[in-house]
Amino acid sequence: MKKTKDILENNGINPSYQRLIIYKYLKENQIHPSIDRIYNDLKNTNPTLSKTTVYNTVKLFCEKDLLLRLHCDDKQMRYDINTHDHMHFKCTKCGKLYDINLENNLFDYDYIDNHKINYVHIGLKGICKNCLSDKKD
Repeated sequence: MKKTKDILENNGINPSYQRLIIYKYLKENQIHPSIDRIYNDLKNTNPTLSKTTVYNTVKLFCEKDLLLRLHCDDKQMRYDINTHDHMHFKCTKCGKLYDINLENNLFDYDYIDNHKINYVHIGLKGICKNCLSDKKD
């Protein structure tokens, strides 16, 4: 796997210390975190890190297509380092967000009804298997 510094440089991003730790965190914690989650998880080991830096870095990663913005609900924006075509499943009970790597023919289209498709986001909601197994009805 490419080194974090090389990935950032190859995408025209100056690999500052803050950008490197944020990208490394995202690669190691593919949990679809929010800005708050990223900041809170990193602030104790990186006391000079500010929430503004996390926000600006995540915004830059999104602009460079290294990160996807996920509109999961009205409350919070989440982010996904997996930029390959896939679906998302959000549990309405525990709030966790899961990647679903199923084949879907929507990913095979460049155009639908003469509209150019640049990005496909398929979001599913329901109760995850962990919450279902906790339920002893």
